[in-house]
Amino acid sequence: MRAAGIGLPGQEILDIGTGTGVLPRHMARYGAHFTGADLSENQIAEARRLTAEAGLSIDYFVCPAEEIDFPDGSFDAATACQCFWYFDKAVLLPRIARMLKPGGRLCVLTMNWLPEEDPLAKASEELVLRYNPDWTGAGYRREAAVLPEWGREWFEAERAEAFDLRVPFTRESWNGRMRACRGVEASLPPEQVAAFEKEHLALLEKTAPEQFSVLHQATMLVLRKK
Repeated sequence: MRAAGIGLPGQEILDIGTGTGVLPRHMARYGAHFTGADLSENQIAEARRLTAEAGLSIDYFVCPAEEIDFPDGSFDAATACQCFWYFDKAVLLPRIARMLKPGGRLCVLTMNWLPEEDPLAKASEELVLRYNPDWTGAGYRREAAVLPEWGREWFEAERAEAFDLRVPFTRESWNGRMRACRGVEASLPPEQVAAFEKEHLALLEKTAPEQFSVLHQATMLVLRKK
């Protein structure tokens, strides 16, 4: 992102669908100020807790992406990680364009584990689906980074990339990653979240070493405001 001019010192950045604030918490150290929004109260509560533990200054608020409302030209960039497919683009894109400064950028990021290629990812997804059969986030397959047809009225495509990476985890951190997905923590009642966490940890103790990596594909699409 920084190579694309996003996350630089002094910038104001809006993170849409921030979840537990993963992107702002990892990028804030480079000097930009982040504001994160998500419609899940539970996710924002966890984002605030983790941010306080890390000693960072990030603003969070609960709001659907399509209702975020800041004055014109408030942000140098907007980011959306692992969430853009949930939004109503016809409503959101002109709203983002209005809130960005002239020439501001929208960066759409994905980083998806590959269950058809990584057995541990597949087993973890299958467990999520046992607890939440309606979860729509399972079964990701490798995709090419493509320049979009949508949004051409407000943005022009500047950069599109796709690449593989192996993300390191411990049993505890992978359990936390799966718990934080929308199929678990954002969707299930607390007692089922706890039951999932316990069963998933037991699965990992049987099938995974204490430290391992999970195969992911990452994509980055950078759009510049016209």
